[in-house]
Amino acid sequence: MDTKAIEYHIRGLLKAIGDDPDREGLRETPQRVARMYEEVFEGIQYSNHEIAQMFGKTFEAPGSEQSESAVVIKDISVFSYCEHHLALMYDMKVNVAYIPNGKVLGLSKIARICDMAAKRLQLQERLGQDIADIISEATGSSDVGVHIVGSHSCMTARGIRNVSAQTVTKTLCGKFKTDIALQEMLGG
Repeated sequence: MDTKAIEYHIRGLLKAIGDDPDREGLRETPQRVARMYEEVFEGIQYSNHEIAQMFGKTFEAPGSEQSESAVVIKDISVFSYCEHHLALMYDMKVNVAYIPNGKVLGLSKIARICDMAAKRLQLQERLGQDIADIISEATGSSDVGVHIVGSHSCMTARGIRNVSAQTVTKTLCGKFKTDIALQEMLGG
């Protein structure tokens, strides 16, 4: 990430909106924004495959009698930025479920996958697909579901300014496409 270019352009943006980048409260803003962007856009530098490799630590799944059991984690908190307005997508809760195919992911790895996939300029629909693709690769399972509920400041703080609007997306793969019981486990 080119932090010097970010600083330069943020300084120009401050001028463009009619403020003085040399005034007391703004002098260090370009550097602060560059450091923030390094953090909140960290996921841009990794492909889904690389994220699956980074957080793909798996363990042997329980015995065959449990092979149809789903692993479900709910209410993973993430935030991202809408690629259309660079606006914050916030109060996002992600539910992830998958049917193990001989191996299970460490539970914290699922939250880390969701977090890293969100650290990109995103659409909520793509975020769900990215998470499903990464979980599928990391676990070797094609049976994955992702449910996301979130607020988008491009709707709540500008335009229509509907502060209570939430966006709900579901990404259903494999058995999750047709099995209503699995969809209910996923939530929503």
